[in-house]
Amino acid sequence: MKKKFIYAIGIALLSCSACQKDHLYPVSQTSVSNQDGAPFSTSARISSQVLGLYTSLKSGQLYGGRYQIYNDVKAENWINSSVNSVTAYQTWTESVTSTSSEVLNLWSQAYLTINNCNLFIDGMAAGGVKVVGPTVSANYVAEAKFVRALSYYALLQMYCQPYVNGAGSKPGLPLRLTGNSQYANFDLAPATVGQVYTQVIADLNAAETDLPSTYPDATSNTIRAHKNSAIAFKTRVYLSMQQYGNVITEANKIVNATAPFTAKSGVPNALQASVANVFKNPYTTTESVFSEPFTPTEAPGGQNALADYFNSVGTGEFYLNLSGVIADPNWKAADARRGFILVGKSHTYLTKWPLGSPYNDWVPVIRYAEVLLNLAEARARSTNSLDGQAIALLNAVRGRSDTSTVYTEASFPKGVADLTSAILQERNIEFLGEGLRWADLLRLGLPIPAKSNVPQINPADPAYIWPMSGNEQLYNKLIGR
Repeated sequence: MKKKFIYAIGIALLSCSACQKDHLYPVSQTSVSNQDGAPFSTSARISSQVLGLYTSLKSGQLYGGRYQIYNDVKAENWINSSVNSVTAYQTWTESVTSTSSEVLNLWSQAYLTINNCNLFIDGMAAGGVKVVGPTVSANYVAEAKFVRALSYYALLQMYCQPYVNGAGSKPGLPLRLTGNSQYANFDLAPATVGQVYTQVIADLNAAETDLPSTYPDATSNTIRAHKNSAIAFKTRVYLSMQQYGNVITEANKIVNATAPFTAKSGVPNALQASVANVFKNPYTTTESVFSEPFTPTEAPGGQNALADYFNSVGTGEFYLNLSGVIADPNWKAADARRGFILVGKSHTYLTKWPLGSPYNDWVPVIRYAEVLLNLAEARARSTNSLDGQAIALLNAVRGRSDTSTVYTEASFPKGVADLTSAILQERNIEFLGEGLRWADLLRLGLPIPAKSNVPQINPADPAYIWPMSGNEQLYNKLIGR
């Protein structure tokens, strides 16, 4: 993107000499000065920059809330109550334009995060590796690539056609892989959807290779990327590409072949005995593969927080659609996940995020339960059969919340179609409010079901995906749409 990065620098005048060099050679006001490599001059400064990449990713405009919110309300499980264009109303009505706030802000935050990652990777190559050594440098760069991969993936889900539409040949995103630190011409044509996915996988492969297997504490294992984080996210990406064999290959690295399903190496990821454990202190469960942390002094902001949108502790921008997934008769009343459903006087809300303002609930980005269901779906679709492991994985997720339901081959009289339908509905129940519903519809090229007064949106409808950011169209003459 063609932007000016202006940093105001306070300069202490040491003398009144008319011949000072800083007067003859002033600091550029249209570039980000590297201060003669100072940001990469000490291990502490480099470490702080790594943590800063995660801060950019967890912005309330990205994985700290808004990205998940847009994915959920774009689909069928929510009804809008505020008619507020600032808080995803246009996404809910499928009526966004290139200048809608959500379209502009998600794009901007994702590319800001990508550029921060690029600048960090460039800086480490230029001098940072000499400061921290090759091993630590590789760890840090791997974290940057993990963050960059997640940012590009988010953009793919909102602004691009699904991979299945043309096998990745449709127009994708500008693929920026070097840091932009000064005002210049940054016109860049979009790569194809397939090329962007290829880069996401390349970043995650590199991250898996160089990330630590584990950290010394549970908090770091939850909020910083490790090998299992990269592997887990690859199962999501490959599922989005319908490359089911690759989903199986990746998942098999961190999922035992038989129950109980747990990670075989690295962080001992596993399902919690109770799903409620994931959504309360200390938030650092073995199921929490990667989450965004918040505190009272570092919160996502009232118009970004999941609790503010989906729970009555906030403004309640959205309430649950009584004709959506909660109407499924197979989602039994005794299912523990029904405990997250709050029936109020007027509306029904989701209480996975129970804390009111300043909304410091942690936000799960990917859970081990998703890895199990990713593997289950991939096995069912790749074998085109009532695969025994797929059924066992489905039972593992359903059974921890609903012990009365046990699936067998007889549960699926129409064969694999019934099994994949059950897996998709299990995802719809398990991850309600967590930002996966739209991504599931998109990757399979399914219509967006009707909700309230919003009609069904079919994949051929221009409203099916978001338009490119109006700012990008203004400043990047090669964007194309």
